[in-house]
Amino acid sequence: MTDVETRRAIDAVWRLEAARIIAGVAGLVRDVGLAEELAQDALVAALEQWPESGVPDNPGAWLMAVARRRAVDRIRRERNYAGKLAEIGHRMEEVEDAAFDAVLEDRIEDDVLRLIFTACHPVLPTPARVALTLRMLGGLTTEEIARAFLVPEPTVAQRIVRAKKTLAEAGVPFEVPEGPERAERLSSVLEVLYLIFNEGYAATSGDAWVRTDLALEALRLGRLLAGLAPGEPEVHGLVALMEIQASRSRARTAPDGTPVPLLEQNRGRWDRLLIDRGLAALLRARDLGGAPGPYVLQAAIAACHARAASAEETDWGLISKLYDLLARRLPTPVVELNRAVAVGYARGPEAGLEIVDALASEKSMADYHLLPSVRGDLLARLGRTAEARAELERAASLTRNAAERAALEKKAADLG
Repeated sequence: MTDVETRRAIDAVWRLEAARIIAGVAGLVRDVGLAEELAQDALVAALEQWPESGVPDNPGAWLMAVARRRAVDRIRRERNYAGKLAEIGHRMEEVEDAAFDAVLEDRIEDDVLRLIFTACHPVLPTPARVALTLRMLGGLTTEEIARAFLVPEPTVAQRIVRAKKTLAEAGVPFEVPEGPERAERLSSVLEVLYLIFNEGYAATSGDAWVRTDLALEALRLGRLLAGLAPGEPEVHGLVALMEIQASRSRARTAPDGTPVPLLEQNRGRWDRLLIDRGLAALLRARDLGGAPGPYVLQAAIAACHARAASAEETDWGLISKLYDLLARRLPTPVVELNRAVAVGYARGPEAGLEIVDALASEKSMADYHLLPSVRGDLLARLGRTAEARAELERAASLTRNAAERAALEKKAADLG
C-alpha cells in the first residue's frame, strides 16, 4: 500500500474503532480524558509504524493492545502504583497477555456503554456533550467537528478540553447508572444523539441544507447504542425515528440544493431499506412494552408518513392524535408547533392557526423562524395572501441557513 492508502486505512479504522479503544482503556484508568490521550498515542504509533510494516490483519485489535499497554505503563509510573494495581487486580495480567481478539470481548462492549453515558453526562453543557461524543465515540477530529457545526476549531478544542476537566473535577464515575438516575442519564444520551442527527438533517446555519455525514454518524451511534442497551424502548424509538427520517435524504433537496417540503417530495426516491429498518426498530420498541416515550411517539409519526404511498394518502387524523400524546409527554413549544401543522391538515387551517397564535407569547419562539413559516402556510391556505407573504418574509429573515432562506423567499414571492 502507498503512504496515502495507508493513511486512509488508518483514518477508516480509527473512525470505526475509536469508541471501543477509548472505552477499553477507560475501563482500566477510569478517566476518559486520559483514556482518549492514550488512544491517540496508539493512533500516532500506527501512523509511524504502519507505512513501514503494513496494516495489521486486525488493525483495531492492534490499536487496542498498544493503547492498553500504554495505560499499564502509565499506571506503573504513578506514585500510587500499588494502590492502583490493587484496584485493577486481574485486569493488568489480562492486558499483558491478551490476544488481539480481546477487542471483541463483552467487557469492551460494556465499557463502550459506560463511555457513552460518561461523554453525555448532564454535568456538561450541551455543546460540550456533543463535541465530546463526536470526538470519543465518532472518532471525528476537532477540525471535522468544527466544520460540521460551523464554529471555529479553537472553540471546539476548548469545549473538549473543558469537558474532560469538568468530568475529572466532578468525579463522574465511569459506569452505567442504575435506578432512577439511569432514565435521566439515558435521556441526556438520546438528546445528544438526536441533536447531532438534526444538525445533519436540517442544518441550522451555513449554505447547505443537509449535512449527510453528520446525520449518518448520529445514526451509526444510535445503532451502536441499541445493540448495547437492547432493553430500552426509547433507544429503539430514536433509532427508528432517525432511520425513517434519513430515508428521505435523497428527496429532501432539489438539484440546486434548495429544500423540498415533505409533502412535495418524490417518494420514489425514499430509501425503502432504511424505512424497513426504522419500522423494525419501532416494532422492537413496542414489543418491550410500557407507555410510549417521546422518541417512540415521534417514530410512530414518522412511520405514518413512510407508510403513505402519496401525500394525499397521509393519515393526518392518526398523526394528530399521536401529536396529542406527544404534547402530553413532551410539552414544549416546538412540539406544539408541529402539532399545529398536523391539526391544520386533520381539522382545517383555522384549527392549526389557533394553536400557532397561542404560541406567539412564548419567549423561546420569538426568533424561531419556523413559527412564522408555519403561520404563513396556514394563512396561505386560508386565502389571506398578504398576511401569509409577510410571515414567510419574516421567517426568511430569521433563518441562518442560506438554502432555507432562499426557499422561504421564493415561497413568499410566489404568493404575488
